[in-house]
Amino acid sequence: MEPLVAVLLISVLIVIPAAVVWRMWRGRRELGGGPAERATFETLHTASLAAPPLRAGLSQAGAEKAARHLRQLLGSPALAITDRERLLVYDGAGDHHSRDVFSHAARTLEQGRTQVLGPDTVACGRTDCPTEFAVVVPLTTDGRVVGSLAAYGTHASAALVRAAEEVAGWVSGQLELAELDRSRTLLIEAEVRALRAQISPHFIYNSLTTIASFTRTDPERARELLLEFADFTRYSFGRHGEFTTLAEELRSIDHYLTLERARFGDRLQVTLRIAPEVLGVAVPFLCLQPLVENAVRHGLETDAVTGRVTILAEDAGAECRISVEDDGLGMDPGRLARILAGDLAERSEQGGVGLLNVDERLRQVYGHEYGLVVETALGAGTKVCVRLPKYHPNVSAR
Repeated sequence: MEPLVAVLLISVLIVIPAAVVWRMWRGRRELGGGPAERATFETLHTASLAAPPLRAGLSQAGAEKAARHLRQLLGSPALAITDRERLLVYDGAGDHHSRDVFSHAARTLEQGRTQVLGPDTVACGRTDCPTEFAVVVPLTTDGRVVGSLAAYGTHASAALVRAAEEVAGWVSGQLELAELDRSRTLLIEAEVRALRAQISPHFIYNSLTTIASFTRTDPERARELLLEFADFTRYSFGRHGEFTTLAEELRSIDHYLTLERARFGDRLQVTLRIAPEVLGVAVPFLCLQPLVENAVRHGLETDAVTGRVTILAEDAGAECRISVEDDGLGMDPGRLARILAGDLAERSEQGGVGLLNVDERLRQVYGHEYGLVVETALGAGTKVCVRLPKYHPNVSAR
């Protein structure tokens, strides 16, 4: 591919999944597009193949997978990628030049500027070697130079320099996205740790006290409750991925409710209606448990003889709809709005961290239209509704 064509296309490139680009490209071929159209879709398809390995960050494995596609974009005989410490990949003709790549990139890594190196620096003297010039361009993330990309060939035209800079800019964009993905993962892990920390020490103490009270009067019941407690803590504090299945989340909630019913007896009335079609839906880890804990606590705050909690999960076409409802004291809508807006004073209240945490995680994963919907008023109980798409890109229970 001509470097000038790559410049024009890459400078306006929108990252499109490889399968989509290929369908578009195949459709254009079948319809008989012209040379410009074919070049456009060929470039888009090639770039889409290079994107996934780079989205994992600047690594040797990712660079090796992406290099061939990047070299095809540039139309250069050889291409090299380094990080700040070593050569990650040399792809193409004249691989004996790989030993010199890092020294060629040294000034670019230090100064963050494009270099054009001539035969006096690059050429090896072999008549069959096309590697005589190099265009070395910095790779950056968040304003920091993290590596370099070098295009090697028989000449260093202005078009090749521009093309190399555009390709390096596109690669840097993929690396920026990889950093965002990594930051997002770390943030979600921190949020899960916050949820784990919210699990009340009083609940743990009261559960163990309840179990102890059965050890003499009903040893078999004590044993069963101890196993329920072990399963609950294993799930809540164990190592998990970002997502689990609705079935697993509900199983942990069932352990929790068994312990609470053993403590409160008939005071706690729980109704569950779960559509079997949605049990396999992937959900964010610990996205429902905090809502159920809040409902149990609120349902038992009133002077009523019993507190009722209702948990529903239903199939709604492309979505799974879940609600957790209690008949407790309810909440001032203004206070609820402040909690979901991140008011630090309200977050410190029991339950505030859980509601905000779950709301933010749902919005991060699925988009703002999938945040919590809460119906409440003082003296009217609380109903928390959750909508989850059954299928969503990059969401799966592992």
